[in-house]
Amino acid sequence: MEAHTFFLILLTMLLSARILGELAARLKAPPVIGELAAGILLGPSLLGWVEPLPVIKLLAEIGIILLLFEVGLETDVMRLVKTGARPVIVATAGFLLPFGFGYAASHYLFGQELLVSLFVGGTLTATSIGITVRVLTDLKRQGSPESQVVLGAAVLDDVMGVVLLAFLYEFSVSGVVALDGTVKVLVFVALFMVLAPVAAKGMAEIIKRFSRVSQIPGLIPTTVVSLVLFFAWLAHAVGAPVLLGGFAAGLALSRRFFFPMGLAIATDPKFAHHMEEQMKPIIHLFTPIFFVMVGLSLNLRAIDWSSPFIWAFSLTLFALAVAGKMLGAFLIRETLHARLAIGLAMVPRGEVGLIFAELGRVSGIFDNEIYAAMVIVIAFTTLLPPFVMKWFFGRYASQLAVRRKR
Repeated sequence: MEAHTFFLILLTMLLSARILGELAARLKAPPVIGELAAGILLGPSLLGWVEPLPVIKLLAEIGIILLLFEVGLETDVMRLVKTGARPVIVATAGFLLPFGFGYAASHYLFGQELLVSLFVGGTLTATSIGITVRVLTDLKRQGSPESQVVLGAAVLDDVMGVVLLAFLYEFSVSGVVALDGTVKVLVFVALFMVLAPVAAKGMAEIIKRFSRVSQIPGLIPTTVVSLVLFFAWLAHAVGAPVLLGGFAAGLALSRRFFFPMGLAIATDPKFAHHMEEQMKPIIHLFTPIFFVMVGLSLNLRAIDWSSPFIWAFSLTLFALAVAGKMLGAFLIRETLHARLAIGLAMVPRGEVGLIFAELGRVSGIFDNEIYAAMVIVIAFTTLLPPFVMKWFFGRYASQLAVRRKR
């Protein structure tokens, strides 16, 4: 491809993602839906202007690494510790139930292979903390007790999801589900998640010192992106997905990193905030490319929409995805309205679910029909809950207020 042709394709992708993302936001829907729609519009499903070329896939890979870096950067493990056992119960049940439901339905009800069913279950485990936080903030509910449970649970859900992603990555590479591979990944992930953030924290201190004396602008974004890419390479080198490297780097550079054994390494809040602000433009440049790429990879014309399978499969998984998250909230001691509020806030899948689905597609685990069904499920569980949450919190605000006074 000639350079000027690639430039035209890239600007079309970026502008389409921005315009449709803005439109989605104005319609009170998550912007990720608009970015996904941009890929569907430009790709083989509708206009057929853009193909998922290798160079676009490479840019999307950078986007997904930076997306996981942002997830790690916004992860506050101390929030999870302070909120007690309830978020742990909600997160664990909201992780295991959708995974079990999705696996069982795919494998036993629809006759899919073991590896396909594991990826289907994995896709249903995700909770998009970004979408949840955005809706709770819009409703001015981010400080409420139920919101603290949700945010703590979403933090743990992200961590468990990334670990599960590492296992599924190993299975997709080897093509089989084996105990020795599982143990190997578990050891690698444990070592990586303990040692990598410590190393990243030390590197962050070096970046901080050099930023004070640097005579050239742009030191922080250059060095932080280099750090993220290095840890992505390192994760691949030890047999884990590159995404894990981005997540570990973000976790270490967040405003407060917490070790399970009780040792905390505090970060200069001003420097951490300054770093986040300088990184956001880069993250917001590359991550839409990933979501557009997801839409480009989906060929809706190649799907037999008259087939009962795709509708039965997607609607069944949608119901199970919602039920799994809702049931998790009913395992804690709360009022009925508080449980419903927590369950609804845990439903949105968003970008995290798309990461699982995309890994399944790239690995050849998902065919076009299964992949399309998963994108439909993710779209429904991303698009519908924010509207239901806004209605629910508005309708039952008084009942939730009574709960707070108690």
